[in-house]
Amino acid sequence: MTEWNAASYHKVSGPQTSWGQRVLSRLSVNGDERAIDAGCGSGRLTSELMERLPRGRLVAIDRSWNMLMTARTNLRPAFGNRVSFAQVSLPALPFANWADLVFSTATFHWIKDHQALFNNILTALRPGGHLMAQCGGGPNLARAHALAEQLMRAEPFAPYFGDWPGPWEFANAEVTAARLEHAGFTEIVTSIEEAPTTLASEADYREFVTTVIYHTHLERLPSPTLKQAFIDRVTELSGREDPPFTLDYWRLNISATRPRP
Repeated sequence: MTEWNAASYHKVSGPQTSWGQRVLSRLSVNGDERAIDAGCGSGRLTSELMERLPRGRLVAIDRSWNMLMTARTNLRPAFGNRVSFAQVSLPALPFANWADLVFSTATFHWIKDHQALFNNILTALRPGGHLMAQCGGGPNLARAHALAEQLMRAEPFAPYFGDWPGPWEFANAEVTAARLEHAGFTEIVTSIEEAPTTLASEADYREFVTTVIYHTHLERLPSPTLKQAFIDRVTELSGREDPPFTLDYWRLNISATRPRP
């Protein structure tokens, strides 16, 4: 997967920010923690997390250089050197016994190997440190991906997809709990919640799915003409659904602790 359009993501990521704010509302902190925001994106939610840590420090990580630079522009004026930035491609996590908190929303479903991810998060945490995360899980976007699959099997798009499985891992709550336990976590709580999202207009839908849902599909198409045709057709298909321009999001909630010796 290549780069994200960070400016567009910052503009359209209202649903992700809203879900993340609810996750933040469940987070209990003292305010002096050392935190890692794993998949900081453009920094919208990172800013709110930093406000909860007035005496703390945070490392914002993301695979996308565009996202990191946008996040730095958004965060440095308010938080100075209390926030730092590192380009990291999960499940790799180059920290050991450093963080009191690993926080993440709308990221882990882009990582295929969740067991390696949880193993590395446990290593990054200090004993007693906490993982608080949310990502896509269970039947997340099954309908939205089914619309795309109709096109992926048809001309002129079929030659570019083959048996492409996509870059996602939408685990359920039970599998996730077992992976966390295997990694060595305790106090494990996982759950799935439905979060359908209807875009206000065809134009909003088109911009959102181009940036967030189908950007990995579009990367496989070799020309702007084919990319545009793909988005035109999937937008037409979604417009025929009831309700139209609705994304069938499901969120996987994750909470776990690295045990003390």
